[in-house]
Amino acid sequence: MVTRAEQLAKTHQAILDAARELFLKHGYAATSTRDIANAIGITQPALYHHFKDKEVIFLAVITTVGGEIKTGLDQILSQPNQEPLEQLTDVSLLLTHKHPADIFTLIHTSFKDLSREHIGQLAGVFRNDYVQPLQTFFGQPNLQLQAGVTPAMAANFYLTSLSPLFNSFHQIGDPAADERSQVQTLLKMILFGVARESETK
Repeated sequence: MVTRAEQLAKTHQAILDAARELFLKHGYAATSTRDIANAIGITQPALYHHFKDKEVIFLAVITTVGGEIKTGLDQILSQPNQEPLEQLTDVSLLLTHKHPADIFTLIHTSFKDLSREHIGQLAGVFRNDYVQPLQTFFGQPNLQLQAGVTPAMAANFYLTSLSPLFNSFHQIGDPAADERSQVQTLLKMILFGVARESETK
């Protein structure tokens, strides 16, 4: 026989699972607590028994996903003797498989609807779980950045340049190629640019 505590815990997790799917696919503004409640067959009042409001649910979802991303990034970036392009390909595949939509846009477009406290917490998750591991990647000795480009600048540029991987309409690369090859086409453009610098005499 299922106890009340077990049933409450099961419902609590079901809310988070449904919210994760909806938030990551549609974003914060386009997902309502009614949508989340309907997805698991409960009422909104029942949902509010578990969570104070939508912001708290969103923060819980992004915190959980961010923790998974950081764990994955740390595993990828700790592998020795791997070429930077191969590492960044693995990083990009991790991000696209965890996020149905562009994570940078997902988090930053939510800021206009969130309280200052929750904006600060989400910004911390983004900085600690996404940006800092990528700064470590771009700061490694065998990856030579352009003069004046810092690892922090490179990490942020990379994250803001990933949208084609989340949107087939803007897809870059041969549609017939495998996923890894398509990702590497974009990454080569991010890392090396789209044109050679003109030689000056």
